[in-house]
Amino acid sequence: MTAANSIRKAMQNASWIRRMFEAGIALKAEIGAENVFDFSLGNPYLEPPEQFQQALIDLATNPPPGMHRYMPNAGFPSTRKAVAAALSAQEQVDLAPEDTVITVGAAGGLNTSLKALLDPGDEVIVLAPFFVEYLFYVPNHGGVAKVAETAADFDLDIDAIARTLSPRTKVVLINTPNNPTGCVYSQERMRELAKLLGEHERRLGRPVYLMADTPYAQITYDGQRNPMLFADHPNTLLVHSHSKDLGLAGERIGYIAINPAAQYRLELRNALTFCNRILGFVNAPAMMQLAMERALGATVDMTPYIEGRRLLCEGLAAAGYEFETPGGAFYLFPKTPIDDTEFVDILRAQNVLVVPGRGFGRPGHIRICYCVPPSVVERALPAFAEAFQAAQGA
Repeated sequence: MTAANSIRKAMQNASWIRRMFEAGIALKAEIGAENVFDFSLGNPYLEPPEQFQQALIDLATNPPPGMHRYMPNAGFPSTRKAVAAALSAQEQVDLAPEDTVITVGAAGGLNTSLKALLDPGDEVIVLAPFFVEYLFYVPNHGGVAKVAETAADFDLDIDAIARTLSPRTKVVLINTPNNPTGCVYSQERMRELAKLLGEHERRLGRPVYLMADTPYAQITYDGQRNPMLFADHPNTLLVHSHSKDLGLAGERIGYIAINPAAQYRLELRNALTFCNRILGFVNAPAMMQLAMERALGATVDMTPYIEGRRLLCEGLAAAGYEFETPGGAFYLFPKTPIDDTEFVDILRAQNVLVVPGRGFGRPGHIRICYCVPPSVVERALPAFAEAFQAAQGA
């Protein structure tokens, strides 16, 4: 055998999201893409905003001297300065450019951060339902993932996190707005979490880091806003990607930011920059850094997401589904009337592709990704209703 045992095992337990996405490709080839309702993958269909498109044109036609050469491993100074200014206003802190590292998306940022922080056997608490790749990222760097459940409405369950803390806890990894639930964590719960982590730090005599994964931070609804993540816990790292807010999933561009109140701030800066290099990312792509710099503050037009959410929530409620209305991102995570994998099969027979909740650590649910044209949502609603009725009669 060629592949490492750990990799063979990981591939056998690989993401349900990709399985359903690949099943969708086969089904579309068989019956035509227009006849398949694919809600399996959070792959934004909206084009990047004009501000970003214009930045690309300007950079391609009038490239700054040296744009394509090597740069500092933490990114272009001008890009880091722009990110620091934007985050200083958002988080109401005084963030220095040196507190940022420009990364190859959030995946690159999370792996760089975990590499910088973890010694073998250190524990990382992840919250269920979780983004499935977390369970692969943590052992990449010798860590051990420990799962804590969220509350019934998917907000933080402070008692569950407290029960999961141990002397080996080094990181608590959160994702808000959340994939797969769309939950936006409240500022009140974040304060409670900060108090818990502060008490645990005092017992241990060392930092316990809060790592916040925020690719959906700008995609919120009904006046909700993502909490300020640097407000309550000094030892916080914010990891962001512009895959969703700028529609740049294929460009893999993002950043890490260190709370300026963090302990060992200078050592963290150096460790993150070093790990960005030795993991093989080295730098985020030069042109994307400069284009992102010019587009900070812009977002895709979220009107289709707002309409897709409305159609889906109204249609599923009328069909009898139970769910928490998402406050952000573009996912709905309803309960299933029967086993979630069986229900996914019933939906697939209706040419509707979704992902079972067990793939995110919460069986008995499905994830529906509505970053598709609202017309697709509308045409799929009869199939969702028919599947629900068929499951009840099963």
